[in-house]
Amino acid sequence: MKEKDIGLFEEWPFRVPGLESTKKKIQMITEEFKNASSEQKAYQAYRKSVRLMDKLQDQCTYIQVLYSLDTTNKKYEKAQNKLNQILPLIEVEQLEFMKAMLSSPYRPYLEKKLGTFLFTMYEYSLKAFDERVVEEAQKEAELTMKYGAAIASCQIEFRGQTYNLPQMGKFLSDVDRETRLEAAKAYYGYLETRKDELEGYYDELVKIRTQMARKLGYKSYTELGYIRMFRYDYDQKMVASYREEIRDVVTPICQKLIKEQIKLLGIKNPTLVDLNLHFKNGNPIPKGSTEDKVKSAQIMYEKMSPETSYYFNYMVEHHLLFLDAKPGKQSGGYMTEFPLHKCPIIFSNFNGTSGDVDVLTHEFGHSFQYFNSRNIKVPEYRMPTAESCEIDSMSMEFFAHPYMDLFFDNPDQYRYAHLADSIEFLPYGATVDEFQHWVYDHPEATPAERDAKWHELEVKYTPWKVELSQEIPYLYSGHRWLTQGHIFENPFYYIDYTLAQVLAFEFFNLDRKNHQKAWKKYMKLCKMGGKYPFCELVRRDGMKVPFDAGVLTKTVKPLVKVLRNYHPERF
Repeated sequence: MKEKDIGLFEEWPFRVPGLESTKKKIQMITEEFKNASSEQKAYQAYRKSVRLMDKLQDQCTYIQVLYSLDTTNKKYEKAQNKLNQILPLIEVEQLEFMKAMLSSPYRPYLEKKLGTFLFTMYEYSLKAFDERVVEEAQKEAELTMKYGAAIASCQIEFRGQTYNLPQMGKFLSDVDRETRLEAAKAYYGYLETRKDELEGYYDELVKIRTQMARKLGYKSYTELGYIRMFRYDYDQKMVASYREEIRDVVTPICQKLIKEQIKLLGIKNPTLVDLNLHFKNGNPIPKGSTEDKVKSAQIMYEKMSPETSYYFNYMVEHHLLFLDAKPGKQSGGYMTEFPLHKCPIIFSNFNGTSGDVDVLTHEFGHSFQYFNSRNIKVPEYRMPTAESCEIDSMSMEFFAHPYMDLFFDNPDQYRYAHLADSIEFLPYGATVDEFQHWVYDHPEATPAERDAKWHELEVKYTPWKVELSQEIPYLYSGHRWLTQGHIFENPFYYIDYTLAQVLAFEFFNLDRKNHQKAWKKYMKLCKMGGKYPFCELVRRDGMKVPFDAGVLTKTVKPLVKVLRNYHPERF
């Protein structure tokens, strides 16, 4: 597992790629490929393309990470703006290379050497983009950047101090009810002042994406969105049926869990903000500082396996963890990878809640998968498609359960809250997904109509949120979705989390019966990377696809017994 010396993240070179020089290099490689006189020379040209694109990805990702760490930095902002303009133009040139690959007389040889799935990926890429929609792609990137900066710039005055959105999380789940209510008033009251701005960005994004889809010959952006998400072996009908199963199977379980939570809290006339509190004596709070949590994670991953220990320590040593919430930092959390450096980074916004531990496990799950597949020669196979990626991260959250005593004084409280929240996430994920389908099937809808649809879908999937949010006008009027970044930045990337969550539950159920078997399957999944589309990848790993009849019921219902074992007094 010995790695090359990559130095410290902050010491890496900052280079903004040049448009014309990059285009010229791609064109030269494309011509070399087209003029190849043998199979071997065609393959050599392909490898040149890989090296060039790996270098380009490293440079662009470094800029994107630095900008997300500090959206107020003018140097990073300028560089990110330049990327927004040049990347669609570079993509046009790269598509020409893909066309050459698809039409090559050496394609049978290349398919045998590289796998047929790569060529399917190329076909989807050509369906998703061409020179006709460069302008729309540039505008889309500009708008998502503006949205991200707007969310990062949110500043909420609370009890004499100023906080950003992630930092308010600890007050919204405080054990003191007056603190929760006061924090909610400040939090949602502030968001109300930004509502029109955020809805304006989304309105423009919907119109731009719809225009893009129609230029490419699609009836709506929904069709294009599925192609852009590289959904090879499932379709809208399968997703719609799966959403209905979530409503029929999981929503009733969640309603019971919510009723029990309210009963345990003993709060008369509860509001939605009260559901942020799982236990009357307070939510489980991780021990110590950020440094303490990282040290606990090092111990956890040392106990988990030699591989997890090595790779987590590698990230710590090379300064690849960016964990604390700070002014100007983008919201949320993510992992992204650097193919030349052969490593990932973890970005998050610690706020002193149990979510800090969730990030250390979730994003490291992504990172661990990348470490295990980073040496795959075909770049497109190093990372799976979105829903498959999330299996790696969400499953790692549950493989971490036995070690929660390192982070919490009452680890069973964390285990209960984490599992309950994971189950309750499924109906929310279905809400987000059906909302996006409706939006892009009704691109002329007004902001008010979108908000009304969100409210309607909450009634369908998460009725308790509607019942308990009447005292919070911002939420009751259907604005919750405005801070769900995926809706703005990665359309249709959300049902993926629910599919992965069900697979993570499968791993959790198996892990409690046979840890060695579960871990072996998990390692196999990580090492396969993205060599196969979602359904095939899952089946090759010996797991069950959530779309299949009965899988959701058989996977989720046993988890209620697990919750009882953690806290029998709740039931």
